[in-house]
Amino acid sequence: MQNSDWELGGCPDSCREGKLISSSRSPVTNHKLRMLMSTFKSYIDLLKTTLDQLDPDQVEKAIQAFLRVHDQQGTIYIFGNGGSGASASHATGDFLKGASFGLDKRFKVICLNDNIPALMAIANDISWDAIFVEQLKNFLQPNDLVIGISGSGNSKNVVSAMEYAQLKGVQTIAFCGFRGGKIKEIADIDIHSKAMDMEIAEDVHMIVFNIIKKEMIARLHTSNSMGGQYDERVK
Repeated sequence: MQNSDWELGGCPDSCREGKLISSSRSPVTNHKLRMLMSTFKSYIDLLKTTLDQLDPDQVEKAIQAFLRVHDQQGTIYIFGNGGSGASASHATGDFLKGASFGLDKRFKVICLNDNIPALMAIANDISWDAIFVEQLKNFLQPNDLVIGISGSGNSKNVVSAMEYAQLKGVQTIAFCGFRGGKIKEIADIDIHSKAMDMEIAEDVHMIVFNIIKKEMIARLHTSNSMGGQYDERVK
């Protein structure tokens, strides 16, 4: 940690008392530090356990689904609510740029929770449950891939879109947590974070998206470059 954030007290006594001093915050005592480290360890342990419980066959199936839609030049639709929506937007950006940079044939990816006016219009005039499925009705084609993200697996607007994709015979992947919920039952492939914890589910989902992206780069790219400016920054 940098001195501007936290500094050990300037005298031997404060060091021996185990206090971390901040000019703008109250001292952090050993007790508070132990509580923090306990929370940290518990969280990391649960994350590790949950990652170990992931079904590697399902992850490989998801990788194959991305390769298939890329080869057939279909479109990938990703969506979710709240933190899951943030994951959908993040993953979309990663595949539009990171997994696509340098390729002649690029990934076509749309995040269905990024168009705020469309979401508001559908929610206001039809139903919040229809915000994703109504967009799919405009675009969906047989070679596409639909990815719904829901921590509980039961968000109605995600369920509705997944059901529509299945009805149209389009391949689906569920990114879910807890007990899997309805989208795990609906989907062709499921990335299931089995911990009963929303934050762990969000972390696991992004880790798997990152694994898929790195696999796309490894299998499709002939260069490791992510762009001249990026390459220069990370030297």
